This record gives sequence, structure tokens and C-alpha cells, in this order.
Amino acid sequence: VGSEMCIRDRIQGWSVRGPHAYFRLVEETDTGKAAVNVQFFAPAQARLKPLLLKNRLRLADGLKVRIFGHLDFFAPSGQLGLKMSGIDPRFTLGELALQRDDVVRRLVATGLYDRNKRAPMSPAPLRVGVVTSVSSAAWADFLHEIERSGFAFQLSVVDVRVQGEWAVTEVAAGLRTLGRHRALDVVVVIRGGGSRSELATFDHEAIATAIALSPLPVFTGLGHEIDRSVADEVAHSALKTPTACAAALIAVSYT
Repeated sequence: VGSEMCIRDRIQGWSVRGPHAYFRLVEETDTGKAAVNVQFFAPAQARLKPLLLKNRLRLADGLKVRIFGHLDFFAPSGQLGLKMSGIDPRFTLGELALQRDDVVRRLVATGLYDRNKRAPMSPAPLRVGVVTSVSSAAWADFLHEIERSGFAFQLSVVDVRVQGEWAVTEVAAGLRTLGRHRALDVVVVIRGGGSRSELATFDHEAIATAIALSPLPVFTGLGHEIDRSVADEVAHSALKTPTACAAALIAVSYT
């Protein structure tokens, strides 16, 4: 077993089995890939849960982490792994911030950063394309606000995953699809609150580029009021919540 050690790499193969979680920390280089198996047992999860909640982090595939633990040899299979006992949330938050800053710099350099802000806005944007998960509270909140306005909104919805492995691809594709829809006035991207690591989906360059290149103005209503993603930065109008996004469309149409 030995003394506590520290390792840092990207999570792959996140798996929950009963009360425990298992994953690999993987480092990929030009010459190959190195991985270590990690066991995140229930007692350690319970002890670290307040720290993760405080920093609004949720462990999942693709997240870069710095963790602490003890080497563990499993005799039946002859495998050496790591029993996780701690984590440094500042490392993960720092990595997310660096990735975000790199994306913003590239968008500014290519002239995409403020492109969608110049997209012409209809005086009555009643034909609305929506990119969201239709099973989410975000969609329910947005739809409720639209319906109670009494205005003749026409909604075209693309149902996508807003977190997880396929979220970036699906959201970007949904934006491109609605951007080609000539019978629309505006496109809206909404999702409810989540951890910082989950909301980092909307810091991805593919989504930001799809928003920037949309010929239609894009409104965003993503996460909590305190959150601001790269998608918000490049959108025509960034609102704090899905409900606020609907209210903004109603206000424009009313005036």
C-alpha cells in the first residue's frame, strides 16, 4: 500500500457499481497512452462529496483531475491500482479556465467572437428554433413562459443531449440545422443548472463556432444566474436562465 501519492490525468471509463465508482486516469502522448485504474469507494465519496459540491464539480469522463490515494495490489488479478482518497478541485477548475481562455482567444483571432451579435433581429421574433433537451426542466420552464404570454409563437425544437459524451456534437449540429431554417427569426439554446464541469460543455469551441456562424441571432439561457459560458459570450443575447430567455423574446415581440 505505502504512503499517499498524487497523480493527475484525464478520467476515462467512469463506471458506478453499487455504492462504489471505478475509472481510469489516462495520459495520451504522441508516443502512446499510459493509464492507471482507480477505485473510488463509498466512504471516500461520502467524505469528498461536500468538497465537490462546494466547487460544483461532478466527476465524469473527460474531466482532467489531480487526485490523491494509495497504491493497491489486487492479488486475484495481479493488477495494481489506486484507491482514491482525495482531490484538488483547484486543479480541475484551473484546467477548465485555461481551456475556456484558449477557445476565446481563437474566436477573437478568427473574427468569430462578436459575429452573431451583428445578426439582424426581427422586430417580432415569433418563429423560434430551440435547441434543448425536451425532457428537461429547462424546456418546461421556457415553454410555460412562452405559452402564458398569449403571443402566437411558433416553436421548432431540436431535441439534444445537453451533457455527456455526445452533447457537444448534438448541440452544435442542432444549431447548424436551425440556422439553415429560412422560416425562423431566432434560435434559442437552453439548459438548466448543473455542475461547472457539466456546464463546460458550452465552453466548447464547436458550439461557440456554430453560434457565431449562425445567420440567425442566437439567444442563450444556460445554467444558473452566476454562470457564463463561451456560448453566452458569442451569442447575440445571453440571458441568465431559460425562463429569462423566454421573457426576453416576449419583451422584444411586445415592443
